[in-house]
Amino acid sequence: MGMLTIGAFAKACRLSPKALRLYDELELLRPARVDPDTGYRYYATEQLEQARLVAWLRRLGMPLARIRTVCALQPGPAAREIRAYWAGVEAETATRRDLAAFLVDHFAPTSEEDTTMLELRYAALSDTGLVRAANQDTAYAGTRVLAVADGFGPAGAPASSAAVEALKTLDRDTLPAGSVLNLLEDAVRGATDAVRNIAEIGDDGTTLTAMLWTGSRLALVHIGDSRAYLLRGGGLFRITHDHTVVQSMIDEGRLTAEEATAHPQRALLLRALTTDDSRSTPDLHLHDAHPGDRYLLCSDGLSSVVPDPVIQRVLSSVPDPEAAVRALVTEANEAGGPDNVSCVVADVVGSEATDRGDENRR
Repeated sequence: MGMLTIGAFAKACRLSPKALRLYDELELLRPARVDPDTGYRYYATEQLEQARLVAWLRRLGMPLARIRTVCALQPGPAAREIRAYWAGVEAETATRRDLAAFLVDHFAPTSEEDTTMLELRYAALSDTGLVRAANQDTAYAGTRVLAVADGFGPAGAPASSAAVEALKTLDRDTLPAGSVLNLLEDAVRGATDAVRNIAEIGDDGTTLTAMLWTGSRLALVHIGDSRAYLLRGGGLFRITHDHTVVQSMIDEGRLTAEEATAHPQRALLLRALTTDDSRSTPDLHLHDAHPGDRYLLCSDGLSSVVPDPVIQRVLSSVPDPEAAVRALVTEANEAGGPDNVSCVVADVVGSEATDRGDENRR
């Protein structure tokens, strides 16, 4: 059996030494021999075929966890698995095409001649669910502020409530002067201080996903695994990114989205409002609002048990925000209600402005 150094093997199979070391750690492509004194890896020439297969599948964009499955299969089942993966890629490409169109529309400059006046119609609902003894979620919808917070630890309920209460200072008819993102960032800083005043131990804290309405835009703040979705033109887009261990593993290709749903650490947060400064940095974004947009903020009590297609169906078919939040909570409870569930639904509605000066002159 011929042996190759890791450098020679990497050159032959067109995988970098760094990739080979990662695949060794993941038990995807183990070296044939490791020198006990130096730790240097050696590969058999017979392993080149598997290495090339891994390289080809990576060029397809297949996650490492799924490549491991393909490599363990016989040729027939492996071909079926690759075919199934590619069908999923094509379906996702269609979804990404819709997302690209949404982003182009999102960043396109707004016409100064547009006279549409926008306002929000909203509803919020929080439910204990069918398993938990108490509700540690907080949901709020007001004239300017929409928020969902999911507390954790012994002081989770007061922590989520304190975070949302701190944001309510912005729920007024006229916003203070200044950048809306700066205003929201200052309010979140106040929310963080409020949580720290309540937190009894390091394990106390809360997620926070909230939006601030300016009259034409929505400023978004997000930390943790609560989520924000946008329904626009019939398409559902998630506009937040989970700050969790499993999401980081998905991002790195170590885990598939399907495997993440059953991962034992799926609820482990990387970021949240806590006493730890290193974990308390939120994401901030600004979104242009269009008439007909519908926003959903929810805790993971909804998103972890109700699939996105079901969420999309409810949001698309239930026109009233109050009825929509009730329907979403019902879906979560019918799926077992294992966690507290909170939802905020807000519709952007518009009406043509009239020139009152002209009317008065008449």
